[in-house]
Amino acid sequence: MSEPLRLAIWDVDGTIVDSRKIIQRAMSRAFIRAGLGDIDYDRTRSIVGLELNEAISRLAPPDYSAERVAQLGLFYKEAFVEQRAEPGFEEPLYDGALDTIQRLQDEGWLLGVATGKARRGLDIVFTHHDLHKYFTTFQTVDGGPGKPHPRMILDAMSETGADAANTLMIGDTSFDMQMAVNAGVRAVGVSWGFHTADEVTEGGAHEMHHDYGTLADALRGR
Repeated sequence: MSEPLRLAIWDVDGTIVDSRKIIQRAMSRAFIRAGLGDIDYDRTRSIVGLELNEAISRLAPPDYSAERVAQLGLFYKEAFVEQRAEPGFEEPLYDGALDTIQRLQDEGWLLGVATGKARRGLDIVFTHHDLHKYFTTFQTVDGGPGKPHPRMILDAMSETGADAANTLMIGDTSFDMQMAVNAGVRAVGVSWGFHTADEVTEGGAHEMHHDYGTLADALRGR
């Protein structure tokens, strides 16, 4: 009898890639460009992981129209593109991320992505870090509802043939954990990204990890 398929679905921003600086700079530039003044990091980090329009809607003034929210989102995208062209631009992998991803692949895990990014943005990051080759399924907000709706996890399981009992979601936000719970899979939280450990736990994490070493060790035992 063959071993069941094991699927580890990963968030990207704040989990694999340290995008805290670039996301904050982009949001600050967007708000300033829109005449709203600067925005502090604690507000920005609270919405990371959501689909962009929903995220912007939560940050924009309550009287903002849908058209102005869309314009603010466009300013955010433009600020991202600007930063990538600037000298000294960095969007590094977290220490231990690549080693853990490689190890899981070597151990027979199927790997997937579930991200609030659009596919174009995901491809830019993954091409830069040469990550596509490790992953089997790529779920983005282009395909339907974003986090915390379970759609991305359900689609990843459907594409790979993995069942819920052998699937887990790894992420740094409460939205990742809520999505995992909604999909009926194990929610694995990490504390080095955008949301605090308490926020991730409150989102429904079944376990929490504070560095890639303990995360890798925990996954090796499954």
